[in-house]
Amino acid sequence: MSARPISSAMVSFGLVSIPVKLYSTGESKAGISFNMLHKKCNSRLKQQYLCSKDGEVVPRDETVKGYEFAKDQYVVFTEDELKALEEASSKAIEISEFVPASAVDPIYFDSAYYLGPDKGGDRAYRLLVAALKTTGQCAIAKYAARGKMYLVLVRPYGKTLVMQQLRYPDEVRSTSDIPLEDDEVKEAELKLATQFVSQLSTDGFHPEKYEDRVKKKIEALIQSKVEGNNITIASTEEPKAQIIDLMEALKASLAQTSAPAEGEDRKPPKRAGRGAEEAAPKKKSAK
Repeated sequence: MSARPISSAMVSFGLVSIPVKLYSTGESKAGISFNMLHKKCNSRLKQQYLCSKDGEVVPRDETVKGYEFAKDQYVVFTEDELKALEEASSKAIEISEFVPASAVDPIYFDSAYYLGPDKGGDRAYRLLVAALKTTGQCAIAKYAARGKMYLVLVRPYGKTLVMQQLRYPDEVRSTSDIPLEDDEVKEAELKLATQFVSQLSTDGFHPEKYEDRVKKKIEALIQSKVEGNNITIASTEEPKAQIIDLMEALKASLAQTSAPAEGEDRKPPKRAGRGAEEAAPKKKSAK
């Protein structure tokens, strides 16, 4: 079934304008969700709004929207005023500059949307995709929608364009907030760590190799419950912090990754150069 667009917009750079449609990149069916039920009769619960002042249940048609400008002080907006704010959205994706694909750190990445060509925009759309792929560049643009000016990055993804919403600098927490000790890395430990990285290095990211095994386990347990079986989960111990010898842990890690895990067909490990430790012999899988 074809994806349904969630909005429309216009990508513009120079005198070129490309009508596009926005599509969600996520699949809502992928997640597992549970509903809140009444324990007494297993009937589904409905959400209600309670007044924080008098505890009264407030029906939706008696609610208004307001902005808190001071502690417990609100300025109320009418529906027409809120609509006027929304109408300030231009839905124009205006490209400001082009930057190398690696210039924007993923920490700035927020939500992502596919951009598909709208009527009359196919030729210019394909041209922009080809130009970005040929130059290795991405477009930085501004996008006004839903009463907010978004900073976005437009990049090629196969034959498609992706609009990646970006966080503004004041929306990214500073690394200075993270407590770190200032200490030097020992050369011997770095050598072993780089060997470990080399052994697990591949030619690229292949997401098809991975699956959500926790989700599959939950689905199996749900099906068992539907069939009338009781679910018992074995308790697991919380991981305990322990002081380890870093060099010995790295050597053990190298030995562990020398042989493929059960059911895994891994290519021979890449060597970091002479001096790398010999791979441990492969062990037979326990039957």
